[in-house]
Amino acid sequence: MPDDDHSPISASDAKHLFADWKAVPAIVLAVSGGPDSIALMWLAARWRRGLSRGPRLVAVTVDHGLRKEAAREARDVKRLARALDLEHRTMRWRGTKPKTGLPAAARIARYELLAQAARHVGATLVLTAHTRDDQAETLLMRLLRGSGIAGLSAMARQSERDGFLLARPLLHLPKARLIATLAKARIDFADDPTNRDTNFTRPRLRALLPALAAEGGDVRALARLASRLARANAAVEILADGAERYLALKGSHGFDAKTFDAKTFDATAFAALPEEIRLRLLKRAIDRYGHEGPAELSKVEALLASLDRAVAESTARRRQKTGQTRLKQTLAGALVSLAQGRIRIEPAPIRRRAD
Repeated sequence: MPDDDHSPISASDAKHLFADWKAVPAIVLAVSGGPDSIALMWLAARWRRGLSRGPRLVAVTVDHGLRKEAAREARDVKRLARALDLEHRTMRWRGTKPKTGLPAAARIARYELLAQAARHVGATLVLTAHTRDDQAETLLMRLLRGSGIAGLSAMARQSERDGFLLARPLLHLPKARLIATLAKARIDFADDPTNRDTNFTRPRLRALLPALAAEGGDVRALARLASRLARANAAVEILADGAERYLALKGSHGFDAKTFDAKTFDATAFAALPEEIRLRLLKRAIDRYGHEGPAELSKVEALLASLDRAVAESTARRRQKTGQTRLKQTLAGALVSLAQGRIRIEPAPIRRRAD
């Protein structure tokens, strides 16, 4: 594709954007009504028209019920979808909305509703309209939260989520190209004022981008950094896989959850691994055997520090023949224990709520 950040996306460009999925039976397009998602829908429709037999395309709009204009915007998307010969569904986020953490809760609800729509229409693929601008903003948000390499990799082009494949075909493209595409096609789109509401983190960071760009940290550079971190993260994941196999050879056991419902490591062999690898193996096991969702990185780091101290103390005591140190802690619904030279991760007992 041309490197002009303001050039419209041509039909041949669109063909390359969606080429990986021409044999997919059905695709859900996440279309809010803003410029990015409207461009996604228009480009996907134009791509399918060029195929002799293309996938079934279903545009899905999620109405979070947070703005009175949202219902009208969903109807506008529906009208455009019909004009493009696409199916359309509106999914509504019902129930009480949280008073804090609203953007995160809305995001979770959006993906749950997209998954529900995908199951209903028999689609295993959902496309979203995230752009290079979104990638840069996501990197900044995670940087400020102190994320590790995995988090700073930001968004992947493809990932598994809620039983379907989530893909972002526009992730390498600047938002300006999508707006230019719609302008050339004379297609209108909605303007969501919450995108400029500085009560939320993302709009505040978005407002800082011009100043960062003046220092060389423009959207392109930030997205490139996220890509490089993703490359590094993939390499470390391979090393973690190798370390897991190494521990198995050293007498550790990775039991199937359906059989023994636990994971054990030889403590001495585990302690000899690099800290980043130990951290990833511990988090993998906690996320697998815990029942309270993914563990927070900072909490896994604190647990690993306690575990490392306990392993070192246990090793010293064993050498002095003065007994062994034991450790038992819970995190994210997993029980992590150290006893007799072995680290064990298993589901923690379910905590009963007080009446």
